[in-house]
Amino acid sequence: MIKVSVSHDSILISGHANYDEFGLDIVCASVSSIAITTVNAIQRLEDTIVFDSTDGYLKIDIKKHTKVTDTLITNMVSLLSELEKQYSENIKIKYIK
Repeated sequence: MIKVSVSHDSILISGHANYDEFGLDIVCASVSSIAITTVNAIQRLEDTIVFDSTDGYLKIDIKKHTKVTDTLITNMVSLLSELEKQYSENIKIKYIK
């Protein structure tokens, strides 16, 4: 299962969806695409995040909140939430205060 932890200053995505075998897992591919597209967009526009990424792990730390960064992060979480609605056995989102 992919676990997503969302707090005000960071997002942690870890695990594997196990929806299908490696290379055919549409849930893993979707999560990866959503997250990496968001990280790339923020990096191209602003220097407001740092991230660490390995297989099955992505941590995004928000160094500075700006309208652009917050909008892109909100969009990413919204897209992941939509994915969670369809594949609730493969991805879970937890909001941390």
